[in-house]
Amino acid sequence: MAINRRDFLKFSAGTGLVLATDAKVSAAREKKELSPDAVGILYDATLCIGCMSCMVNCKKANAEPGGALYHKETAGQIPYEYEGEEQKYDAPTSLSDKTLCLIKAYRGKSEKEEGAGEFSFIKQHCLHCVDPACVSACPVQALKKQPGTGIVTYDKNRCFGCRYCQVACPFGIPMYEWEKSSPSVVKCQLCNHRIAQGGYSACCEACPTGASLFGKVTDLQEEAKRRLNLKAGDTYAYPVNHIEHGKTTEQVVPEYVDHVYGLEEAGGTQYMFLAGVDFDKLGFNPKITNQVYPDLTWEYVSHVPQLIGTLLVAGTVTRLVTQRMEKKNKDNESGE
Repeated sequence: MAINRRDFLKFSAGTGLVLATDAKVSAAREKKELSPDAVGILYDATLCIGCMSCMVNCKKANAEPGGALYHKETAGQIPYEYEGEEQKYDAPTSLSDKTLCLIKAYRGKSEKEEGAGEFSFIKQHCLHCVDPACVSACPVQALKKQPGTGIVTYDKNRCFGCRYCQVACPFGIPMYEWEKSSPSVVKCQLCNHRIAQGGYSACCEACPTGASLFGKVTDLQEEAKRRLNLKAGDTYAYPVNHIEHGKTTEQVVPEYVDHVYGLEEAGGTQYMFLAGVDFDKLGFNPKITNQVYPDLTWEYVSHVPQLIGTLLVAGTVTRLVTQRMEKKNKDNESGE
């Protein structure tokens, strides 16, 4: 569609206004605080038996309308990692555009090395940072942190595929649908669609041992600290599924690593971990500190919307020049 001079001037003026607004916004970044109603998960690796019920229920729940794995063209179909003509099955070894939640196992070192005989499962999915780098890096607000629950959600209709979120995330969580003609970014959204209907995360609902426990972050933080103060060898009534539902299972208290991972890492997260094995052995990057990552990148990221606006203007100018040249060439050809 051709753009006349008047339309171009109107477009440029509107873009200039947007850029001016962005310039004011980019001058400072408001620090995010944990909402008192924020929800999350406490994962206790010492309780995990590796049954993978969380993985199965996650895929089933998120393939439903509103779920993070739902697509209209494949409505009702669970996205398996491997699909052939005769069989479909799952055996994921890492998070992907088809797997939001993953159980992995640490099997310790050889008998001659320190730490031999150690064993632990670990559950991987989005940590829902209190101040998420992915949200800060997204120039079109396709990723948002919900004001009440604190859940980091994704809106496909806003996303234009820059994948800045993948680069920004210190935990390497967001995945991309490389094989689709209309791809999306894929990540755990803490079953936001189920919470909107009065439910809670599918992984915690399916966990039989209480290894994955859902609830308000403040309650989960207190529960994690309480467990660290327990005496190894005693018994404790561990809450199961949802911390507010009252269901418990009595288990012998293990020897915990004296740290709640996620309490302060990356500025704090809404998915926290307890374990009996050092966290750097469970796949956590030891270089991740308590630094709030958006603070490191904001000076640069804040200028991205301005850059996009500039590129839109430049693209429009280029299109106008191209249209004029094409018209001139056609006129010359018709005159010959």
